[in-house]
Amino acid sequence: MHTKIDKRLRAQQFRDRLNRAMGAREMSQSALARQTGVDRSTISQLLTDQGARLPNAHVVGACASALGVSADWLLSLSERPENAAELLASSMSVSEAPRALVDEQIFDWHREAAGYKIRHVPAALPDMLKTRALLEWEYAPHLGRSADQAIGASEDRLAWMRQAQSDYEIAMPTYELESFAQATGYYEGLPLEIRLEQLDHFEEICTQLYPRLRIYLFDAKRLFSSPLTIFGPLLCVFYAGSHYMAFRDRERVETFTNHFDRLVREADLTARQFPEKLRAYKDYPV
Repeated sequence: MHTKIDKRLRAQQFRDRLNRAMGAREMSQSALARQTGVDRSTISQLLTDQGARLPNAHVVGACASALGVSADWLLSLSERPENAAELLASSMSVSEAPRALVDEQIFDWHREAAGYKIRHVPAALPDMLKTRALLEWEYAPHLGRSADQAIGASEDRLAWMRQAQSDYEIAMPTYELESFAQATGYYEGLPLEIRLEQLDHFEEICTQLYPRLRIYLFDAKRLFSSPLTIFGPLLCVFYAGSHYMAFRDRERVETFTNHFDRLVREADLTARQFPEKLRAYKDYPV
C-alpha cells in the first residue's frame, strides 16, 4: 500500500527525481526534449515550476523511457528507479546447464552462499553423496573420454561442498530411493554391487554429517516438487534440463523456501530415520 503524499510534495519529488535522472544520464534539457518529442520550454517548466501540477501520463512515460527509469519512480510510487525490464533482468537469469556433475555455475552459487543453509530437491539422487562407481555409471556415457578427469574435478568440488560451513537439507521423493535400490526406471541395469556400495556410502555420510546434513523423503503422490536448490536468502535455482532458471528477488526466494519447508514438514521419513531406511533397502535389493 502506498502512503498518500500531498500533491505539492509529489510534484517537488517529481522535479527532484527528473533532475537526478538527467544528471545521471548527463542529458541536457534540449536532448530530453528531442527524445520525448515535447518542446524544450515544457521540459524547463517541468524542472522549475513550483506548482502542484504533474505532467500528463504521456509526458511522464516519455521522460521515464528516455532516461531509463520507471515512471512509478518519477512519480514517487516506487523507491526503485529501474524500469520493469531492468528489474526482471536483475531478479531472474537463465543460464546453460551442461551435462556435468558440478559445473562452474553451480559451484559459484555454492561458494556465494557459503555459511547459509542450502535446501535442495535433486533431479535424481544427490550428486554430492554419490560414490565414484555410481558417478561413472551415470555420467561416463555423457562425458566421453574425459570422464575420469571430469569426475575427478567434480569430486574435489563435492568434497568442498561437504566441508563448507553450510547446513544442507535435501528432500526427495521416496520412489527415487526405491527405484535405485531395485534398479528400476532410471536405474535399470545398475549392477547390484554398485547399489550396495552406494547405500553403505549414503548411510556413512548421513550419519557422519548429521545434523549439518539432513535428508527427508516425501510422498510424491501427495506432494510434488521440480528439481531446485535454494541458496539461503540469496537465490532460488530451478533445473530445467538444459538450463538453470535463477531468481534473486526476495519474494520468490521466500515463496520457494516455504514450498521446500512444506516438503520437510510433511515428509514421511525424517532425517533421523533415514539411515534406518537405507539399512532396510540393503536387506532386499534385486
